[in-house]
Amino acid sequence: MNRIKLIAALLFAAPYAFAQTAPPTDIASIQQNFKKLDVLGSVLYVAAHPDDENTRLLAYLAQEKHYRTGYLSMTRGDGGQNLLGNEQSELLGLIRTQELLAARKVDGAEQFFTRANDFGFSKGPEETLKIWDKEKVLSDVVWVIRKFRPDVIICRFPTTGEGGHGHHTSSAILAQEAFAAAADPKRFPEQLQYVQPWQAKRLLWNTFNFGTTNTTSPDQFKIDVGVYNPTLGKGYGELAAESRSNHKTQGFGSARQRGESFEYFKTILGDAPQNDLFDGVNTSWKRVKGGEDIDAGISIIRKSFDADKPEESVAALVKLLGKVEKISDTYWHTQKAKELNNLIAACAGLWFESYATESSYALGDSIHIRSQVLDRYNNKVKLNSISINQTEKSFNSLVIPANQLQSFNTSALANKITQPYWLETAHSVGAYNIPGQLYVGNPENPDLPTVDFEFIIEGKPIHFERRLAYKYVTPVNGEIYQPIEITPPVTANIASQDYIFNSINPQSIQIKLKSYTKSSGNISLKPIAGWKISPDKFDFSGKEKGDEWTVAFTVSPTDRHPGTVILEAVATVNGKPFSLGIQHIKYDHIPNITLFPPAQAKLIDLNLKIAGKKIGYIEGAGDLVPEALRQVGYDVHELTEKEIMNGDLAGYDAIITGVRAYNVNDRLAVEQPKLLEYVKNGGNLVVQYNNNNGLVTKQIGPYPFKPVNQRVTDENAKITILDKQNPIVNYPNTITQDDFNGWVQERGLYFVGDIDPKYQQVLQMNDPGETPNNGALITGNYGEGRFVYTSLAFFRQLPAGVPGAYKLFINLLSKPKTQAIP
Repeated sequence: MNRIKLIAALLFAAPYAFAQTAPPTDIASIQQNFKKLDVLGSVLYVAAHPDDENTRLLAYLAQEKHYRTGYLSMTRGDGGQNLLGNEQSELLGLIRTQELLAARKVDGAEQFFTRANDFGFSKGPEETLKIWDKEKVLSDVVWVIRKFRPDVIICRFPTTGEGGHGHHTSSAILAQEAFAAAADPKRFPEQLQYVQPWQAKRLLWNTFNFGTTNTTSPDQFKIDVGVYNPTLGKGYGELAAESRSNHKTQGFGSARQRGESFEYFKTILGDAPQNDLFDGVNTSWKRVKGGEDIDAGISIIRKSFDADKPEESVAALVKLLGKVEKISDTYWHTQKAKELNNLIAACAGLWFESYATESSYALGDSIHIRSQVLDRYNNKVKLNSISINQTEKSFNSLVIPANQLQSFNTSALANKITQPYWLETAHSVGAYNIPGQLYVGNPENPDLPTVDFEFIIEGKPIHFERRLAYKYVTPVNGEIYQPIEITPPVTANIASQDYIFNSINPQSIQIKLKSYTKSSGNISLKPIAGWKISPDKFDFSGKEKGDEWTVAFTVSPTDRHPGTVILEAVATVNGKPFSLGIQHIKYDHIPNITLFPPAQAKLIDLNLKIAGKKIGYIEGAGDLVPEALRQVGYDVHELTEKEIMNGDLAGYDAIITGVRAYNVNDRLAVEQPKLLEYVKNGGNLVVQYNNNNGLVTKQIGPYPFKPVNQRVTDENAKITILDKQNPIVNYPNTITQDDFNGWVQERGLYFVGDIDPKYQQVLQMNDPGETPNNGALITGNYGEGRFVYTSLAFFRQLPAGVPGAYKLFINLLSKPKTQAIP
């Protein structure tokens, strides 16, 4: 594909879902697409995170009003919580990206992002915009507006803070500034080699009534979006619930709503609407020069359309396509030609797809491709060519026999690793690095392998694209489509993220290697000053695709030097170095996700003392704390209900509940008396944070307290140790101010209030300008044992390898035998 074609592909790449490889061709979809063909209007909805969008309004705008509708999410939701598994940060952002794409497939909108990273809860826009690097993220918003060209922009949140989260307010501030900046050729002029300045007609705020915050009023402009679409057989409240329920990691399953439902709007910039959101915007074909003739043609075709014989409309649609291709407005030319192409294929009964014969290919290898074509109605369609990358196979106008499936074999070079583009390089706390302007805004890599089909329909060459997928069949689920993987020739996965060294004693560091092609070479660890690594390398040869093997290096510090260094593995294959592992994320509700994280681990030289050995763990919403504790030598056992209710818990030095366990594990209401009995008999129970809403029991501890919606989001906020004699800050590790350095994302969340005097409040902290808060860590003796509740974000700190967090968390697990300082 030459550079011009690549630029076009990147500019106009559309979201793609793997439920199928082709657009739906049922009569309801055809009729909806006929209506959409007649509308030339676009609307962009802007908010901060996945799940912030108003799915009911998006569905209404896209499928009732037939506007080109998009949702711009500032972030990918990387800092949110995960109710399904233990993925956090970038990994969670990958999952939530796919959940958004699944939601868009239901409501009919398109999906866009900026480079902003969801770094966690922010209490105000000043902090948010500083961390994000406001100018860079603003340039992304401007780019999406210039590329998408919305007539109307709608914010989910106001600039005045009623949205609560600093990210929410920031999304509105950026949208407001971008409204004017997108129209100014002096702002971000480097974009103008690809797009033109664009002035939207108006910017509106979609006011809301959430909980105790009601920003709607009867005098606001409003529309009823609860109408019923008989073609779809659903109302937009039903579609909205189906769309929103895709946000499964956030627990946003929604009930279908039916009947009248109003959305309210306040005008922020531009002319206020009086009767319609698009007042003053011509959304008919009269918008473009020569459009009247096209409008008349569409009207004739729709009136004569026969649902029993859709193929009879193909000739007229092809003729109409010729007229659309002649209009001078490049934007509407591109959009409507794409819509017409899909409509022609649907009416012609033309089905086609391409799939790889294997799920993964190594960089530089040949991808074996099977393409299938079916003309369901007649033999009027001809296949001219199939091409991928720069490889084209010509078929010289081959006639496709009616209703006879035709298969063709081709191949292409695997020329780029399918790493999510925003994860190709390391990034700052606030923003991802984007490899080039044409990648900005895209939910996925816009240059993933795509197959181009050229058909001759009614004498006219028409091009179609299909994303290359891997297709297979399972006995349970039948036919499955998944993305293909283009991998390094050999991947190297280091067994653990962190290695804690309490002494100069050596540790064995295992590396799991996998070959994705025929390969020979070696695996080594990059030298690190002050550390001894043995051996220098391991050679390998004659490895076949799919071979896996493990090697073990011995690593030790040459002397004690507290701190953290990065260990990197390098696989040299056929003379070329590769330093990437491989990671798969698999959930039933989204396509499989593959990424290639750096083949790195942290070596943490830490004077760490450990008391006790055996830990019981009760699973919560998902975290990596058990793995972190095993790394430092604990024997961690995940407790079952049977073991809690009937087993002997006295053998555990401590029992820990996972994050949000009292929100997601309803059996804890039954198990809690047994856990408190364990404490009373001398045990040590450590409860990690819980949301204040949806607790399965109010009696979490032996004495009263309440989780509340208070947090400290500044990870560098000053910590004051209130009770310096408390064993928690003395045994077995002495905790000092230095142990609170280097924390990530936040100090803690959902602190506790209404604390019974029987608890000791150990730490005090607050965000700038706020009252000091003592609810991050409380502890109390109960019978012969100790109860600890902590809202500190250990679930983030331990996987990140924060030394002081390890020391403090081990202290939580280590109850002195005498309940006194040793």
